[in-house]
Amino acid sequence: QAQLVESGGGVVQPGGSLRLSCAASESSSSINFMGWYRQPPGKQRELVAIISNTGSINYGDFVKGRFNISRENAANTVHLQMTNLKPEDTAVYYCHAQIRWINYWGQGTQVTVSS
Repeated sequence: QAQLVESGGGVVQPGGSLRLSCAASESSSSINFMGWYRQPPGKQRELVAIISNTGSINYGDFVKGRFNISRENAANTVHLQMTNLKPEDTAVYYCHAQIRWINYWGQGTQVTVSS
């Protein structure tokens, strides 16, 4: 049973930045893709960013160049650098990975953007 460990959530002012990280317990060679989804209060979960084992990246439409996802294979980790954060980015952010064709989710980390 693979595990995903998230870090980096918190409270930030509008226009600020945060970096989320997610480490998988499995070797990167067994990971098909890895990334982040989020669930704003009262809304459905949505894609933030995902990166495949070939380096292909997809972002949610709302990202508009503000976020950057990167992969650190040696550490089986992905990072999500978020800049120019807005109050509407407030959500629980979940790490998601497909490992050996099984989908896994992290427990979620809260990101709150508020003045």
